[in-house]
Amino acid sequence: MTALLVAPPAIRRRGSRRVVAVLVGVAILMALTVLSVLVGSRPIEPSVVWAAITRPDVTDDAHLVVTELRMPRTALAIVVGAALGVAGAIMQALTRNPLAEPGILGVNAGAAAAVATGIAVTGGAFGTLGLFGFSFAGAAVAALAVAALGGIFRRGADPVRLTLAGVAFAVTLGAYTQTLLINFPSVFDTFRHWAVGSVQGRGGELVLPAVAIIVPAIALASLLGRSLNAVAMGQDVARSVGADPRGVLGAGALLVVLLAGAATAVAGPIGFVGLTAPLAVRLLVGPDYRWIVPLSALFAAVLVLGADIVGRVLLPPAELETSIVTAIIGAPVFIALARRRRLMRL
Repeated sequence: MTALLVAPPAIRRRGSRRVVAVLVGVAILMALTVLSVLVGSRPIEPSVVWAAITRPDVTDDAHLVVTELRMPRTALAIVVGAALGVAGAIMQALTRNPLAEPGILGVNAGAAAAVATGIAVTGGAFGTLGLFGFSFAGAAVAALAVAALGGIFRRGADPVRLTLAGVAFAVTLGAYTQTLLINFPSVFDTFRHWAVGSVQGRGGELVLPAVAIIVPAIALASLLGRSLNAVAMGQDVARSVGADPRGVLGAGALLVVLLAGAATAVAGPIGFVGLTAPLAVRLLVGPDYRWIVPLSALFAAVLVLGADIVGRVLLPPAELETSIVTAIIGAPVFIALARRRRLMRL
């Protein structure tokens, strides 16, 4: 009787937190989007920004900075952050590991190694489609290798085993990539601009391919929320409620490859986003992946866009790469979250 009396208020409080989280996240993202277009090494007045948006025929320097540089950069930061956040949320559900994310489990390292290999083979002349192709292939190979090394196909997901396998495989791939950079100077010259982990100078031609891949993948991941809830409770529980653990694992792994591969192809390796955003969202709204997946996209987009803005203004006139800022922001946040006792019950 006591549980029946207490449960409805508890459920209402959680529902209220979810609504507040959505509203606050959307408001922050909108504010950062406006700020991202205004802020940079060259401040631009809001009236100039508005004129650049409403009158695309004008081609003075300020208008070109807004339309050709800052708007594509802002869009890329949002979609890259959303992709990494959702990829991390899916990996945490599939592996039942709150420390899982594309960087720790070697997916980003696989994409980077494949891109470096592509540069060595083709001399860097593979274009946008080739960049995405190599990144996807490397992410897929890394995901399969870590899953096999972690024994997920034989014994199911073990958080510690998967984390160790991911870290070991990422170190191995990092050594391979460094070998290419040392022995092929042309690879180093091209690769170093991509591998810093940033949305600065990526080019507007990457926006449409990234959006075309990432947005549908996030939508499909959101539809997978109920199945992720079942799998996150264990394979036996998932089967008892009618879910297919292998099917969910396959679909989730494919979405992770698409999301992490596309984000890494566009911006290079950016860490801590797929780790910190889903973890913070889970602490805010609870363990329901129907909410965790879309809110991870929202809060991870806020994190990457905010990090990009901070990187522009922290050391003017130079810029600090997005990956460095996300590490500076994400590492302390993650440590603080990890020290909370509630993490053990996620």
